[in-house]
Amino acid sequence: MRPPSLLSLTLDSALLHIAHIADLSHLPDHLVIDLFRRTLSAGKLTEKVLKLFLATGCEEIILAVQLLNIKQPIVPVLPTRCSESEVDIVIAALQPNLTTFFEAWRPFFSRFHIIVVKDPDMAENLQIPTGFDLKVYTKSDINGVLGASSINFSGHSCRYFGYLVSRKKYVISIDDNCLPVKDTAGSTVDVVAQHMANLKTPATPFFFNTLYDPYRKGVDFVRGYPFSLREGVECMLSCGLWMHNADYDPMTHVVKRNQRNTTYVDAVMTVPLGAMLPVSGINVAFNRDVLGPAMFPGLRLQNEGKHRWDTLEDIWNGLCAKVVCDSLGYGVKTGLPYVMRSDAEAGKALESLKDWEGVKVMDDVLPFFQSLKLSRTAVTVDDCVKGASWNCT
Repeated sequence: MRPPSLLSLTLDSALLHIAHIADLSHLPDHLVIDLFRRTLSAGKLTEKVLKLFLATGCEEIILAVQLLNIKQPIVPVLPTRCSESEVDIVIAALQPNLTTFFEAWRPFFSRFHIIVVKDPDMAENLQIPTGFDLKVYTKSDINGVLGASSINFSGHSCRYFGYLVSRKKYVISIDDNCLPVKDTAGSTVDVVAQHMANLKTPATPFFFNTLYDPYRKGVDFVRGYPFSLREGVECMLSCGLWMHNADYDPMTHVVKRNQRNTTYVDAVMTVPLGAMLPVSGINVAFNRDVLGPAMFPGLRLQNEGKHRWDTLEDIWNGLCAKVVCDSLGYGVKTGLPYVMRSDAEAGKALESLKDWEGVKVMDDVLPFFQSLKLSRTAVTVDDCVKGASWNCT
C-alpha cells in the first residue's frame, strides 16, 4: 500500500479546516476541484463553504454546482417597518365598546388604515376612540355591496366583508377581545411587524427544517437540508397564536375551564406540504392580492353563535386556504406573533354545548380536504376555489 502523498495530506488538512479558510483563489483549478470533491464527499459543503469555492471563479466548480442543482439560499432582509400603503387591519366588532381594544393597540395600529366591520346583528352603536385612520362598515353597507347574498356575514364572519372591501396587498385581522402581549424579554409584541416578517420571507413546505423558520435572525438551515430547496417559496398565510384563554372546542372548555395558555414559544414554522391545520381567525394575516379569493366563510354551523368555541367558519376557511397553497406551491406559517386573549367568554354556560355539531361536521370535512385533488390547469387561487366548489356539489 502506497503512503499518501504530501499533496494528498495537504488537501486532507485543508478539508479538515475548510470552514476557516477565507480564500482559495490562489490555488490552481485542479486542486480547487479536488478539494471541492472531497468537501462534497465529507458532507462539509455549507453555505459559507459554497461561496468560498464559487469565489474562485473555477468554471468546472460552477458547472458542477449547476448540474447538482445546488442553489445558494436567499438571505432576505427582515422587514422592520412595513409601508402603510400595503397593509389593511381588519377588525370584526362583536362588542360595542372598543375603547380598551384600540387604546391598547394604538402604538401599533395608528399609522395603518383600519377596516372595522360591525356585526350586523348588533344594535348598539360602536364606541371607538379618535386618532385612527379607519372606516366602519355596518349592516347597510354589507347589504348595499352584496345585496341578496347567500353568505351570512353575521358574528365572526363579518370580518370577511372587511377582506372583501380591502384594496391593500396584505390584511391583518385580530379579534376584538385580544390585547398586546409581552415576549420572553419583556418587550411588547408588534403583531404587524411579525406578521409581515412571516409573509415577506420565504416558507419551506417541501422539507421540514428542524430549527423551524431558517429565515429568522440567528437561525439557518440544518445539515442535510437540500440546497435546491433553500430558496423557499412565497408565504401567503401567517397564523399567529395567543396567550391566556385557549381556543378550545366547547367540550374541552367544559372539562378544562380553568386551564390557561401561559407558555410563550419563540418560534415560527412552515406547515409541511399536505398537512392540514385548524387556522383560527383570532390572530391571522395573509397576502390578499393572491390568497384573497380563498378567504371567505364557506361553512357555518346551523346553530352557530357569537363565541369562537361555537363557530367553524375560520377552520373551514383555513383548510380551503391550505389546500390551495399546497396546490399552487405557496407556504403557510404558524407560531409568532402572540396576542393576549380575554377571559370574558370563558365563564359562559358551556355545558349546554356538549352536543356541539361541529365535532361531527369536522369528521366529514377533514377527509374531503385531505382527498381533494385540484386540476393542474388551476393556476390561480380563483381557479382553485372554483375547482374546490365543484367538488363540494
